[in-house]
Amino acid sequence: MQLGSLAAIHRYPVKSLRGESLDETPVDALGLPGDREGALIAGEDHARAGKTYRGKENDRLHLSASVDDARAAAAARNVPVTLESSPERFFDDAPVSVIVDRWLSGLNRHVGYDVGYERFRPNFFVRAVPGFHFTEEDLTGREVALGEVLMRVRYPIERCVVTTYDQHGGEADPRILRYVTQERSAWMGIYCDVLRAGIVRLGDSFALAER
Repeated sequence: MQLGSLAAIHRYPVKSLRGESLDETPVDALGLPGDREGALIAGEDHARAGKTYRGKENDRLHLSASVDDARAAAAARNVPVTLESSPERFFDDAPVSVIVDRWLSGLNRHVGYDVGYERFRPNFFVRAVPGFHFTEEDLTGREVALGEVLMRVRYPIERCVVTTYDQHGGEADPRILRYVTQERSAWMGIYCDVLRAGIVRLGDSFALAER
């Protein structure tokens, strides 16, 4: 059963920094190659010493396209950071994240403008077919196919304050998280595990897997 088609692909080479847009990508059990392979680690004098320094700690990191820019943003707040990499990646949870445009519709109406899926930093953004009615909870535990890739939906993604940050550096909008929390159980998007590796391309079908 087709649910939609793939409208955007993103990876984030360094966790919490600006992402990269792709036309196609291989996907395997570790997700997208190059996705969140690096992270900034906070220095000794910070509350998160030895842990990842994220957008939660600095609302300007997502504007940084380079590690040097991110270091400067951290230094401006007196936080020394170092870049670390890991073959196991720096995911918050599962290796792949997906958002369907229909899930954003109520939020857009509530705030009166197109919030933009980019605030939620998914790997895959899907445009739903007419009649799409599935919630994140409806898809939990189901198998979905995206291009050549087969995935199982782990569970909905619970969102945090980072979603209120403007991707272009404008003022934060707390109404976003308030709506998502109050009207959508704090959910926006789904985490997925990869069952079958393959190539994903823009325009590929996103569908419930046939059994």
